[in-house]
Formats: sequence, structure tokens, C-alpha cells
Amino acid sequence: MLVSTFSKNLFKSFRLTIPYRSFKTMPHQQQHMYDLQSDTSTAPTDEMFDIMKLASRGDDVFSEDTSVNNLESYVANLLGQEAALFCVSGCMTNQLGLRLLLTQPPHSVLCDARAHVYNYECGGIAYHSQASVSPVMPKNGHHLTVEDITSNLITDTLCSPVTKVVSLENTLNGTIMPLAEIKRIREFTNKNGLKLHLDGARLWNASQATGIPLHEYGQHFDTISVCLSKGVGAPIGSILAGSRENIQRARHLRKLMGGGWRQAGLLAAAAKYCIETVVPTMPETHRLAKELASSFEKLGMTLSMPCETNMVFIDTANVRLTVDDLHHALKAKNIIISSGSGTQARIVLHYQITQHVIDSVIQITTDLVEQRRLDPTPTRTVQNNTQNNSVYPTK
Repeated sequence: MLVSTFSKNLFKSFRLTIPYRSFKTMPHQQQHMYDLQSDTSTAPTDEMFDIMKLASRGDDVFSEDTSVNNLESYVANLLGQEAALFCVSGCMTNQLGLRLLLTQPPHSVLCDARAHVYNYECGGIAYHSQASVSPVMPKNGHHLTVEDITSNLITDTLCSPVTKVVSLENTLNGTIMPLAEIKRIREFTNKNGLKLHLDGARLWNASQATGIPLHEYGQHFDTISVCLSKGVGAPIGSILAGSRENIQRARHLRKLMGGGWRQAGLLAAAAKYCIETVVPTMPETHRLAKELASSFEKLGMTLSMPCETNMVFIDTANVRLTVDDLHHALKAKNIIISSGSGTQARIVLHYQITQHVIDSVIQITTDLVEQRRLDPTPTRTVQNNTQNNSVYPTK
């Protein structure tokens, strides 16, 4: 596609105002901050900007943009669904998906007590769908089962908000929900007239870690949300997939919620590029996460969640450190993790975190632990912050 001289100069001017770095051209000698707070921390690359320049420039409110339409068809096919809708955020795609499935109050949604849709979407289920939530902590401590759902299902049609939708999350805190259990839950919801939604923001990670194709997960859900700006590394966006009828209604609701965007093609083109080039690198990211988790355990820390994909949850109490201690030591070497006065933290890897960074984290942490062991001062009292929201941030 030919780009006018004016457009080229305008885009060049735009690029110069945006603080981005090319992942491929970031030598370790440069002063670069490596952000391990979330996999939303990836920086757009030069290659993404090049792809954006070639994108179509139609109006997505009226489904007139080729790049957006191509992305939606592409992801719908990957997920084994009929259609999809490109939106600004995972919060929007989750809330749209649930709103589609919740038709008339009084009604409720059953989900994991740790679920993003319950804890980190501003009470959106109550606001948008006039529904209450039944948060359930799985008995196995890992993932919801049919037994968890059966024992917490609300069926009282006189005094209670009847359960109408079950919402699952995969991955949840980096852990993978087994496909076999998803199939059991789908069979249960079908038999009981319930709808099934998936917050699959990081379903890409689950698929890459297990080797199970996305469509083998996605085909079991009425609506499914996948994020493009987390591990996938796109600048902006999430996708909602489902039946053609549901997605047509979702487009209407998206406009109602102020989510109708015009020339979104450049974002869609970048997102499709990231799916094709970044998602295949996830197994290496998972390997690095497991290496980091194993090193922390060898130093005497404990893992508060199993490391199954790209997240490492650590408890530093056994080595007499707080999260702030580790935060400041790493920050001095241009590596960022979440801060906090407690002993539990979440560290998240993505494709722009290399072996060099992981080696540095291990060495810095090893030195810090050794210094604390040699410290003759009395052991400080630190508060375990298992329920501290900073451990499970929204990002």
C-alpha cells in the first residue's frame, strides 16, 4: 500500500512522541527498565509500528475496516467460534460476554472467588447486568470442579438470585484449568440450562503450555474473552468470541458502553502480527518462569501458587525479607517488581524478558538472601500479606 508523504511525516512525528523501544534492538548495555509486574508491560516494537502503517483505515463502528474484520475472523476461527469482536480491553470483553448471557434479573454468576471478573472489574457484573456474584473457593485450591459448582448452585426461585451463568478463568494466577474439567462443567451446564463464559485473557499461555489447540478450549463456551495486550504483547485490545447472533448483539452493547471505535485498523494489524509472532515464544517464557521459581525455592523461599505458565508467586518470609527489600535491590539494577511491606509477591514474565534478566534476578536475590543470613541484627517481624491486593494486581 502506498503511503502519502504527508502521512509518512505525520506518522514519523507521532512515533517520536511515543516512548517505545524495539525489543530486538535493546542491548543489555542500555539503561532499560525490565518490568516484571505484569505481562501487560511489554513495549511496542519498531516492527509493530511498521505493520500499523500498512493497516486499513476504515470505520469499525460500521464494520468497514478490513484489518479489524480480518483479526476478528482469524481469532474466531482459532477459538472454534463463529464470530468475534475486537474491543479496547479485557474488562470490556468480559462484561459484554456476561451481559449477553444474563437477560433478566434476579440472576447471578457463579465463579472462582479469585476470578478477575469478580475482583478487578469495578463491580461490573452488578453495574452492567444487575446480577449478583457467587464467589466459590475451589476445594482443591487450584481450579473449580463440577462438584464445587453443584454445591454452590443457586436454584431457589422465590427468595434468591438464581444462577444463570458459570464463569471460568484460564489461566488463573498462572495456573491451567484442565480441559477434562472444562468438558465436565460444560456437560453440567448444558444439562441444567446454564450458560458458560470464559475469561481466557491468558488462554494463549494455557494452550502453549499444554499443546492443546485454542479451539479445543474455546468450543466449549458460549462466550469467550481473550486478551491481546498481556502475554501476546499487542499495544491495546481484547477479543470477545461467540455465536454470530451473540457477537452482533455484543457490537450493539459495545456501542452502548462507549466502546465503538473508528479507525482501529492499526491496532488490529499489530495484534494479529503479535499473535503470529509472539504467541509461539511463550514456551520459552514458561521455561524461564519455572527456572526462576526453582531458584527462589532453592534459596529458601516458598511458592504460594504453583508455577505452571508465566507467573511466579513467592513468599519471602523464610529468608527474612520483605517484598520491599527485594523490590529495592532489583530496582537498583533496572528490574521492576511490585512493592509491598509484606512477604508475598507476584512476578510475571513475558517475551521481552530474556535469560539475561532472569540470571540477574537470581543473582541479585541470592546476594540479598546471603547478606540477610550474615546480618547479626535480630530477625525483623514481617507481616504475611496473603490477602494483600498488591499480590494479585489488576494488570
